Amino acid sequence: MRQRVATAVWRVVLAAGLVCGIGLLPWLTRTDPAYTVLKARSAEREPTPEVLADIRAQLGLDGGPLHVLGRWLGGLARGDAGQSWISGSEVLPDVLRALGASLLLMSVALLVAALTAGIICARTLRLGARRRLGGRRRGGTASAVVASLPEFLVASVLATVVGVQLGWLPALGWYGAQWTVLPALALGLPAGAVIGRLLDDLLPGAFGEPWALAAAARGLPGRRIARQALRRCVPALLPNLGLFVVGLTGGAVAVEQVFDIPGLGRTTLQAALAQDLPVLQAGTLALVLLAALATGATRLAARLLTGPALRDGALSSLHRPAPPAGGVLPLVYGAVLLAVVVAGLTRDPLALDTGARLLAPSLDHPFGTDSLGRDLLARVGHGALDTLLLASAVTAAALVAGVLLGLVPRLSAPLVDTVNAVPPVLAALLVTAVAGSGAATPALAVGAVAWAPLAAHTSALLCQERATLHITATRGLGAGRWYLLRRELLPAVLPPVLRHALLRLPGVALALASLGFLGLGAQPPSPEWGLLLAENQPYAERAPWAVLAPAAVLALLGALAVTAAGGLRRPRRRRPDTAVPVGAERTAAPRKEPAATR
Repeated sequence: MRQRVATAVWRVVLAAGLVCGIGLLPWLTRTDPAYTVLKARSAEREPTPEVLADIRAQLGLDGGPLHVLGRWLGGLARGDAGQSWISGSEVLPDVLRALGASLLLMSVALLVAALTAGIICARTLRLGARRRLGGRRRGGTASAVVASLPEFLVASVLATVVGVQLGWLPALGWYGAQWTVLPALALGLPAGAVIGRLLDDLLPGAFGEPWALAAAARGLPGRRIARQALRRCVPALLPNLGLFVVGLTGGAVAVEQVFDIPGLGRTTLQAALAQDLPVLQAGTLALVLLAALATGATRLAARLLTGPALRDGALSSLHRPAPPAGGVLPLVYGAVLLAVVVAGLTRDPLALDTGARLLAPSLDHPFGTDSLGRDLLARVGHGALDTLLLASAVTAAALVAGVLLGLVPRLSAPLVDTVNAVPPVLAALLVTAVAGSGAATPALAVGAVAWAPLAAHTSALLCQERATLHITATRGLGAGRWYLLRRELLPAVLPPVLRHALLRLPGVALALASLGFLGLGAQPPSPEWGLLLAENQPYAERAPWAVLAPAAVLALLGALAVTAAGGLRRPRRRRPDTAVPVGAERTAAPRKEPAATR
């Protein structure tokens, strides 16, 4: 009971700290909020001391930031979130309308994600139901490509091709159910590809458990075994599903911008850029509450699906030693990516030729040219160094932080919920306000939120791994906590979490470059891949190669990351020749598995 109370208090403290930090954003930027409000209301009016003093009096800024925060919190107790500093309208109705639009979009996007994940796992489910699932699996390249595609690129292609050229569905606005299809596809396809890859990674272990072998021996239908295998694997992914719920609601800023959707993410970002403090605070508080509800629902669902086996230590490990997967594909993808980078490095990425604007691919320009006549192959090759190195460093740091924090779920779970409620763009604005804009700003902002899914994944896998039969038996033989962690838990959990980190590497690379495009890091004419996508996006209909070239390289990076991750498996353990006496080393008992679980 005390632990639950302490966790609840820790969660409230973190949420309050986040809301207060957001509330102090106008002052952290070292600018006068009254000056920002004046420019938003009337850009032609001179910011004289008298005018600024009058605005401070109107907004109640004379008492300082703590006074503003206290008055806002007092208004919340009465159901009043204040008035917008820019428009003067009531904040709460506008935020609730934006939240309603985002929740509807999130619901349809989750349906698309579930269907996408089902398609990715269909082959594994079919083979497992027929008892033909071997240790070496092929495929998965298509899902890797889909998972690595940037959401705003998918949104732009769908809006241009399906909405404008073909006219099948409306591309702009938010007026009914038809307007949710294209943005839901843009959000749900990449998310479903990630979930499908994680689920497909767990299914072979479920089909190899004793209950599945016994069910097949008794002649139970394969479809029934497949359904139970899904039920066995889904609890380990529910924490990440909760993170997707919040991310699809507050982090869909780019998709909402492309389709002109008045969602919560777009509303919060616009308020942050305009320093409209009441709207920014209310939107952030809504995201924090949504994160808490999503996390509570996923944890309850995980306990209901797993049942008393999680408490009684009656599970089998889903992460068994297996031969490496991937074969020669990682070498092929790596060779192609290296060839592209080397070929691009031999060319000048800044050479302008206005007479060669938006040229199609040719022998002179294998990837074509951009709107300024610059060679796209050269820009892709030179941008690879900064993009890949920085993305790899941020992913490695996020992996280490996620694993370490995932080992202490009572500390990290509330922190994960709070961090996940902050869209990366808003995190970048906070980092910029505190540390200033610079080359390190995107790395700090993305790294501040990239560890959360990995920590949630680590905690979920550890929770189930601790409830396995061999852990219960090893503990009964006298093994200590550190022995279990070092020799049993970490070897089982690290490979799937590392595969998860590699799966997110292309997304990290794109997030870094996207923040640079927003003015929070590297600036044009830097040839970062995300900048190339954003700069050439307006010319997608006239010169599609200008967008497809960097998108194809990013997809190739995703395919390389996923196929290389397939070879990361738990190593096979050699049987010890002699058992270690329990009394000789209390924390060094060898692992003894029952015959049915090997």
